[in-house]
Amino acid sequence: MTDTVATAGRLAEERQEHLPSAGARPVKQRDAFFDNAKYLTIVLVAAGHAWEPLRDGSRAVTALYTLVYAVHMPAFIVISGYFSRTFDAGPGRLKRLITGVAVPYVVFEVAYTLFTRWTDQAPDRPVSLLDPLYLTWFLAALFIWRLTTPIWRLVRRPLPLALTLAMATTLSPSIGDDLALRQALQFLPYFVLGLLLRPEHFRMVRRRAVRVLAVPVFLCGLAVAYWTGSRGMNYVAYFHSDSPEGLAVPVWYGPVMTLASFGCSIVLVVCFLAWVPGRRMWCTALGAGTLYGYLLHGFVAQGAKFWGWYDPTWIHRPAGAIAVTLVAAVTVTALCTPPVQRLFRCVTEPRMTWAFIPGRGNGL
Repeated sequence: MTDTVATAGRLAEERQEHLPSAGARPVKQRDAFFDNAKYLTIVLVAAGHAWEPLRDGSRAVTALYTLVYAVHMPAFIVISGYFSRTFDAGPGRLKRLITGVAVPYVVFEVAYTLFTRWTDQAPDRPVSLLDPLYLTWFLAALFIWRLTTPIWRLVRRPLPLALTLAMATTLSPSIGDDLALRQALQFLPYFVLGLLLRPEHFRMVRRRAVRVLAVPVFLCGLAVAYWTGSRGMNYVAYFHSDSPEGLAVPVWYGPVMTLASFGCSIVLVVCFLAWVPGRRMWCTALGAGTLYGYLLHGFVAQGAKFWGWYDPTWIHRPAGAIAVTLVAAVTVTALCTPPVQRLFRCVTEPRMTWAFIPGRGNGL
């Protein structure tokens, strides 16, 4: 009886929407905490992209940008790993992996390539499914992480192994951009950590004591980001997209910064999750649409530069930075709404019944 209840609980957790991944259609019995976390994370992603043109000449914006990049992708990936725990490469899950990750990757990789050509940001860039453009790298990496999930559930000490692999990746300049393999391997420990988490771990980080401690930790993190920005240290380490050779730093820098950034990011992710509301709110329902907000907001973020939205002088002042942040938050919120989901579901959550053998992969 106990095993039956436990199995039912795991299946219920699996039905929870992935971030911003497999894109299963909204179902009942969703956890408001995770939907709130996904919505708030996608807002941070949009804010980070909106701040990119404002970094030059503003230590404050650069510090906020650094702090956000230390939090949002790690949080994205940890939650994605958490909801991938039951992935077993069965027909149903493979079907969802194809329709909810692989297909959107192909569609939006082509779309972003054509968009960058049209906006003259990369007029000669060829369409290449092996070289993820802009934010599509996450879908390529998620596909790889999800496929390797059974391995991480099998081996002993998966997190130390993933960290070792991530640090070793920084010592291999030959690992290129094909399918965002470098980023996939360097962000892998966050995904593996998510695989190891259980519901009680999230209950622990939401305790009052953790919420209280989260405030000074965040302020300390912001102060450190502000201080390091004036000393030549920057946010690039949190991108996990370059080798020490590419950054023109000593070879030991890669493994050390990989381990250090992992520790810093996990502390900040705990602080972030501690303040995520657990009750249903006006934004809770938007958690089911974070895949749409993630994939679509990039067109606005990239187009804003081409359309000259950052040209006015006042945009680069404090009031302008606040306005840009609000516009980014409102835009990504609108892109997570049900009408947008219905409009773009054909390319982000296609059924593709014509592509699969009838009766295979219909369940979880």
